[in-house]
Amino acid sequence: MDRPKVFESEYRFCMILWEHEPIRSRELVNLCKEQLGWKPTTTYTVIKRLSERGILKNEDSIVSSLVTKDEVQAAEIDELVEKKFEGSLPAFIAAFTKHQKITEKEIDEVQRMIDRFREGGL
Repeated sequence: MDRPKVFESEYRFCMILWEHEPIRSRELVNLCKEQLGWKPTTTYTVIKRLSERGILKNEDSIVSSLVTKDEVQAAEIDELVEKKFEGSLPAFIAAFTKHQKITEKEIDEVQRMIDRFREGGL
């Protein structure tokens, strides 16, 4: 799966799953009721839908993810940069930094990331 698309309510569900997996579907239903206010039918529908899209698997009532949080976040960022900034990472960063306060520590961390990327790491 190249770009796992997970919608907002599904993402909140996945956050619970990632924290507790592997987990029995019944336990997941209870957690979604507590944390999201969902009815059992809603949770089972989301499990089925995400399973059909290859985001998770549900075998013998044990639910586990097939994609990581990092993969989902990366796909979301890729889509955002492509749609809103015509694929330009510098345009995205310029827009982000224009409206966000960035600390010296964050600037240093970004610089370390750039340096690792240049060295072939990251």
